[in-house]
Amino acid sequence: MSADQPTILATSGGFRPGTRTRVELAPLVHHAVELSGTARRPRIVHLGTASGDQRAWHADLDEAAVLAGFDLRHLNLFTMPSVEDVEGLLLDADVVWVGGGSVANLLAVWRVHGLDEVLPRVWRAGVVLGGVSAGSLCWHVGGTTDSFGPRLRAVRNGLGMLPYGNGVHHDSEPERRPLVHALVADGTLPRTHCTDDGVGLVYGGPDGTQLLEAVTEVPGAGAYVVERAADGTAVEERLEPRPLR
Repeated sequence: MSADQPTILATSGGFRPGTRTRVELAPLVHHAVELSGTARRPRIVHLGTASGDQRAWHADLDEAAVLAGFDLRHLNLFTMPSVEDVEGLLLDADVVWVGGGSVANLLAVWRVHGLDEVLPRVWRAGVVLGGVSAGSLCWHVGGTTDSFGPRLRAVRNGLGMLPYGNGVHHDSEPERRPLVHALVADGTLPRTHCTDDGVGLVYGGPDGTQLLEAVTEVPGAGAYVVERAADGTAVEERLEPRPLR
C-alpha cells in the first residue's frame, strides 16, 4: 500500500539507544510508517550508502526492526548493488529510510547507480521517503555538511525533489545555524528548512513539495524556516513541532 500523495519525512532523528537491543526505531521512523498508510506488516528498505553500508550497523537495525514488528531490508551499493532490480525493491516498500553519514558521497554513489532517477519515480508512486541527517539533506537542493572535512561547507547538488535548502542538527552542532544563515543571506541556498535533533519535516501535497508540518520525538526541540530578507540578511522563524508518541 502506498501513501495517497508523494511524501517525504526529512529528519534529524529516528533512532535511540535500546533496552533489549543496541538501538531502537524511534517515533520518527514509526511516523514514516504511519504516513505510508500501510495495513500490512510494514516493509522498510534502508539505504546506508552515506556510511558505506556498514554491516554491523545493519545488524543492529535488523534487531530493532524485529522488535518494532517491521520487515526491514537493506539496499547495499558497496561493493555492488545487492539486488538485480533496485527499482523493484524500492517500489515494493512502504518506506525507504536513508541513514546518516556523508551526503556528498551518498549523492555521488547514487548517481553512479542511477538512484537519482529511480528515487523520484518511487516517491511519485507513493512510497514514503525518509531519513536522518544525510538522509534528510539528500532530498533538498542542498544544505550544510561535514562531508568534505571537519569544517562545515555548503553542498548544493542534492536531488532537488524539494526546492529548499535543508539544515540538520540545528541545535546540537554550533556551526550549523550561523552557516545556514550566511548561505541563505548570500543566495547560496534558497529558503531553508532546519531541524533540531529529534525533529522531522513532513512534505506532501499534490506535488509532494509542500511543508505540511513539523513533528518531534524530543520535547522542546524545534524546526525553523530561514529566509533572505529584503536587506540581504537571513531571518529565522521557529515552527513549533507536533509531539509524537
